[in-house]
Amino acid sequence: MPKLKYLLFLGCAIPYRVASYEISARKVAAKLGIELVEMPDYNCCGLPLDPASHDIMLTLAARNLCIAEKKGLNIMTLCPGCAGTLRKVNKMLREDKHERERVNGYLKEAGLEFKGTIEVKHLMQVLAEDVGLEKIKETIQKPLTNLSVAEHNGCHVVRPQKHIGFDDPENPKILKSLIEVTGAKCLDYMDETECCGAPVIGVNDKIPLSLARDKLAHMKAVNAQAVITVCPFCHMMFDTNQSRIERMFNETYGMPVLHYPQLLGLAMGFSPEELALKELRVDASKVVSVL
Repeated sequence: MPKLKYLLFLGCAIPYRVASYEISARKVAAKLGIELVEMPDYNCCGLPLDPASHDIMLTLAARNLCIAEKKGLNIMTLCPGCAGTLRKVNKMLREDKHERERVNGYLKEAGLEFKGTIEVKHLMQVLAEDVGLEKIKETIQKPLTNLSVAEHNGCHVVRPQKHIGFDDPENPKILKSLIEVTGAKCLDYMDETECCGAPVIGVNDKIPLSLARDKLAHMKAVNAQAVITVCPFCHMMFDTNQSRIERMFNETYGMPVLHYPQLLGLAMGFSPEELALKELRVDASKVVSVL
């Protein structure tokens, strides 16, 4: 198959708060023959600003899309929120001539013009659609057959369907398939598609921590040995905040939370050090010990 090449859009949170996601994603991408090109001078995708100013969100997202158009490369993101926002704006401006002209009026001041010539995909979509399960399977050197995990898709990677058009938001299957190709067993558990709570944490931390606690309890109930995420914010809810949840509810989970590229990387034969497992807040050594 031809070599895959994408502009890597890292967004705001990953470089500063979840570097282990980027490190492991770069490792597995290289193993799969995916060339990741650094995206020059990108800005925030615009998602957090939408409630305050829809126009600012549109312009920020469109500016990123224009940068990719000038490079002639499709965008790959690691953050579902970034993927969803960029995909939504890309589709909106392609289909709505009035909005496109209006936003291009703002972009003209920066010497840019949106034309709608590129696509945006999340890492999970690239792996499932552009690489394919069979190609991934060829890279597996150490099948994780002794490991049983629970997946957490998160909200933005499959919703809203009219903008994303990827997997079934009510019964998502693709992340489970990507997990199972590593040899690990992906367990079903109660309320799998429920939100982790992260979007609310800046307003009231008790509600999101309670939501995350419910999910951890349901995962623990089916004897999951780890949680697998594909979103930096979901990861922080379960990993960074797990000790807070334990203190708040006087419970113990000790549930390691791995980014999907870390799980895949282990199956490919990368060492825990190469995949930055030591950067995780919840000790993942017991996961490594069963491999």
